Amino acid sequence: MTYAKDDLRSALSSGNATPNRSDQAIAAPAFLDFSVTAPDVVTEAGSRQWIVRGQNFVLIHTEPAPGDTIWSAELSSEQVVLLIDEHSAMRGAGSGEEHAATGPALVVIPPGESEIVSTGSGPVTQLIQSDEIAWAKRAANADDYARPHPRVAPLDPWPEPVDGYRWRHYPMADVPDQPKRFGRIFRTRAFMVNFLKPGKGPRDPHKLSPHTHDDFEQCSLVVAGTYIHHIQTPWGPDATAWRPEDHARVGSPSVAIIPPPTVHTSQAIGSGVNHLIDIFAGPRHDFTAQPGWVLNADTYPAPHD
Repeated sequence: MTYAKDDLRSALSSGNATPNRSDQAIAAPAFLDFSVTAPDVVTEAGSRQWIVRGQNFVLIHTEPAPGDTIWSAELSSEQVVLLIDEHSAMRGAGSGEEHAATGPALVVIPPGESEIVSTGSGPVTQLIQSDEIAWAKRAANADDYARPHPRVAPLDPWPEPVDGYRWRHYPMADVPDQPKRFGRIFRTRAFMVNFLKPGKGPRDPHKLSPHTHDDFEQCSLVVAGTYIHHIQTPWGPDATAWRPEDHARVGSPSVAIIPPPTVHTSQAIGSGVNHLIDIFAGPRHDFTAQPGWVLNADTYPAPHD
């Protein structure tokens, strides 16, 4: 499936060759709309948290009460924290250090013990690896991954950061506009996040971008507005495995988990601000190959760089 000629992604290569999985079942898309489902956790201070997972990641989305400790745990790997908007802020502690950050921003927390206090009222989203088993089991959709989805490549973390593990803060306000760059892309060893800019009003229905991925899930996090996720599952020889097209309308916050090799595109339909953030675990080779697209590539090298 190709992009329109004026879409920056039309220049993407197909990436590294992957094992042929055409005989494996295609997973169903999942639409987890937090705007209409009860939170999985409500803290004593009133913060509300939803916990969901994909094949290689766990996502924790928090609508916080200011001043609440929304995280205190130990991990064996890095985590990514998304401070969604200008009302999102945090104070973090770990490894004998304290850090503060305001949004919109992406924060990387090194392995080990850490604590996050929300010092603002805006949403906070955490991304951790699904091999942090205790957290993967807490996901509301954990049963969907009782068996690994065979079309999704396992997570193979990329090289360690060149200056070692440490807290990192990437404010979105520091990212200049660049018409030849697609979004605002950052990566770690395990994640790639495209912190797309908010848009105003509906997306032009004549300029959608249906496409496929060979072997990785896409997690589309809607943090403002209303979207329709259009997803089509390819037909194979077994007609009993065919499923109808999805045209799932979701509010915010919500998560869509889009499996390979479905044809998909997301359409903003809200009349006000619409904002979507795309998440991948692990990093994408095709985005990485585009000069200047990954904004912290000097810190997190690609394999064989």
